[in-house]
Amino acid sequence: MENKNRAQFATRLGVIATTVGSAVGLGNIWRFPYEAGAHGGGAFLLIYILFILMLGIPVICAEFIMGRGTRSNIFGAYRKLHSRPQWAWVGYIGILASLMILSFYSVVAGWTLEYFFQSIGACFSDTSSVDRHQVFDTFATGWRSPMWSIIFLIVNGCILLRGVQKGIEKVSNILMPVLFVILILFCINSLTLPGAAQGLEFLFLPDFSKVDSSVLLGALGQAFFSLSLGLGTMLTYASYFSDKTPLVKSATTTALLDTLVAILAGIIIFPAVFSFNAEPTAGPKLVFEVLPSIFYQMPFGIGWSTLFFFLLFLASLTSTISMSEIAIAFFTEQLGMTRRAATLLNTGIAILFGTLCALSFGSLSDFTICGLTIFNLFDYVSSNILLPLGGMLISIFVGWVIDKKIVKAQLQGAGALLPWVLNLIVFSLRYIAPIGIALVFFAGLGII
Repeated sequence: MENKNRAQFATRLGVIATTVGSAVGLGNIWRFPYEAGAHGGGAFLLIYILFILMLGIPVICAEFIMGRGTRSNIFGAYRKLHSRPQWAWVGYIGILASLMILSFYSVVAGWTLEYFFQSIGACFSDTSSVDRHQVFDTFATGWRSPMWSIIFLIVNGCILLRGVQKGIEKVSNILMPVLFVILILFCINSLTLPGAAQGLEFLFLPDFSKVDSSVLLGALGQAFFSLSLGLGTMLTYASYFSDKTPLVKSATTTALLDTLVAILAGIIIFPAVFSFNAEPTAGPKLVFEVLPSIFYQMPFGIGWSTLFFFLLFLASLTSTISMSEIAIAFFTEQLGMTRRAATLLNTGIAILFGTLCALSFGSLSDFTICGLTIFNLFDYVSSNILLPLGGMLISIFVGWVIDKKIVKAQLQGAGALLPWVLNLIVFSLRYIAPIGIALVFFAGLGII
């Protein structure tokens, strides 16, 4: 069943750096703060952590089982683990989702590059909230937005051209420690601000009176989005694991470090927001419209702003590398393409659709499908339909369909696994994860 000649990550550090890098991205540093802000802070964080433990770790384990158990891409993994061809077609959900997310994600990643260079030039200082909105709107509707998106995708493609060990693993080993160092520096700075205590209270002190169905679904959706469950990134990376890689330990480490990054992002942002009397409920514009003005009111604000948007760029890059590898592995193994040709094809597709997504804020803003612009359509279909559907099917497939001996063999690996741990993972994959993901799925469709 396994392809022994397949590339593998060389070190244990490489396994952790790549899987954590895959999970850590804009979902942690951009999306988590505004979701937590919109849903009341502390109670949202607590519920989010519970969902990570109950749903996140088991589903990561499921993808790890399929990936290392077959040493194949997502399409090939389904085909190798079950004789019915219908299951193999589920792999296309992950491939399609990865291409759609890469396309619109690269637009937001391009915004981080624009703001990085604008920060260096101190272009956001002394601007009112109206001016900041106009600055962002002018940029997003102009030619620089697609330009930065294309540049970002070219950088992403150049790393992937170098392969698994020399490209993905080597870059992840460098970027992830740098990312954590920058996060720690920002946390230290934020904790010295005069309103830090109020910001920390908002983030860590639960107010359960604010908990309603929207908070529960928001926390569940954030846990799902942050870990990119159902996309196939963890499955693809696990296909490069060695037989000695402990899957449960790796899944737990990945989920906990991913959650730590989200918490650190909250520690960075909320003290700053409360110190300068900004609104924690500002939503998606919190990063691109509210934070720049906050940075420029701080000592050494230009440096902090530049460093922050560089942090966002690094987080974006580690995620898009893993998203791209899903399709590249499929192109090389199922279509027989060389890695160079597969990488160029993946990058070309992303540039084409990424440009269309970027232009949907400007010249293509009036072009809609079902009332959605191209950017919003790609975001909605991938995040609200393909991701939860893929995650639900992966949970059902590993929990109910494949032989439990395969599950046990992969989870145990080279060492022993306590029986209750195995049973808990299987129970979650059979019952908890499918139900939880189904709630996200139906909520995304507006059914509940």
